[in-house]
Amino acid sequence: MQTPGSYIPYEYLPILVIMMISVMFSVVVILVGSIFRLARPYKEKLLIYESGNPPVGETRERFSIKFYIIAMLFVVFDVEAVFLYPWALVFDSIGLYAVIEMMLFIVMLLIGYVYAWKKEAFNW
Repeated sequence: MQTPGSYIPYEYLPILVIMMISVMFSVVVILVGSIFRLARPYKEKLLIYESGNPPVGETRERFSIKFYIIAMLFVVFDVEAVFLYPWALVFDSIGLYAVIEMMLFIVMLLIGYVYAWKKEAFNW
């Protein structure tokens, strides 16, 4: 008979071992990297850069909200377009129901695109 507090779930022991090994491995890799890496800082190496270009302006500059809206729209439409790839791979073996479902999906994407266009979300 089990009393409260005496049950030890041994089924989770492998997960605990893997977590401990991964934490130890991470710590060891970071320590070895900090010991053996070369550290030769110089002025050009310590400069802040973006895509190889020297920085222009202040670092605390505010971005327009349009930048974030376009970025979110790109992510939404890009992720939804990824769903078309597995469907295209099995196009020959799926039935008419799946084809109709995909057409509805594409129509919903088109409606969202037209809505964003009408709201001028793509204008910079």
